[in-house]
Amino acid sequence: MMKTIDEYMNDPDIAREPESLREIHAIRLKIHDERKELTSAEYNAIVQKRAAIFLARKHT
Repeated sequence: MMKTIDEYMNDPDIAREPESLREIHAIRLKIHDERKELTSAEYNAIVQKRAAIFLARKHT
């Protein structure tokens, strides 16, 4: 089960950082944990799918 952002925010390694820096570190740690088990092909497929969705949107 993946940790929540609050669990990352309360990580002892970043607990003494200022709030905004803790948030950045927590997001970075969450992304790292989500991607560490992916192969290059799996990661590329996710990025390509997100890019296609982004590019398909109408931009005003």
